[in-house]
Amino acid sequence: MRREQTLEEISDGKLYDSNDMVKADCHDCEGCCDCCQGMGDSVILDPYDVHRLSVGLTKPVEQLLQECLELGVSDGNILPHLRMTGEKEQCVFLNKEGRCSIHAVRPGFCRLFPLGRLYEDGGFKYILQIHECPKTNRSKIKVKKWIDTPDLKNYEKFVNDWHYFLLDVQEVLYNAEDPDLIRNLNLFVVNRFYLKPYDQNQDFYIQFYERLKEGKELLALA
Repeated sequence: MRREQTLEEISDGKLYDSNDMVKADCHDCEGCCDCCQGMGDSVILDPYDVHRLSVGLTKPVEQLLQECLELGVSDGNILPHLRMTGEKEQCVFLNKEGRCSIHAVRPGFCRLFPLGRLYEDGGFKYILQIHECPKTNRSKIKVKKWIDTPDLKNYEKFVNDWHYFLLDVQEVLYNAEDPDLIRNLNLFVVNRFYLKPYDQNQDFYIQFYERLKEGKELLALA
């Protein structure tokens, strides 16, 4: 999602790598669930998020979209996001005790929070957002431990490549005058990267990059 704010307005002004220490540890949140409420459609999911949820909850993506996910528009792209429910607009996966019921397979957005990513020059750095989490007694923790995702090197490459691919898709969508092109391109992204199952017996990233190659070839023809 694009932001118009400066780095100084939203962060501590520092840039972090995965091996850096950052003051993000909320001590298991200690009963707080503010970041799981009132998020609207901002918890956008990438293909790995949806694959991880599908495998972890043993539900096909179509069922997830019926029960706990929704499709929305983000910077021109149609992408899935977590569904919010009730008066407090809380995450559908938040239980009665105010705890995450899918913590082991939670999306990357949730793993990252209150960190963010600053994308520049074809790559990204981590940032610490200073207005997002109400906790004031956070402790330092290594970024990669906080994110808690296996095979972090390949995961970071995937996150980066997915981000810049979506930017390329947005560029085509913004300049397209043919409504059929806009519709077909958005359908391709949703169907090819999300709805089509990934083989659990094969490496996710290998399968993703096969699909990414197709996506880039399609953009070249658009």
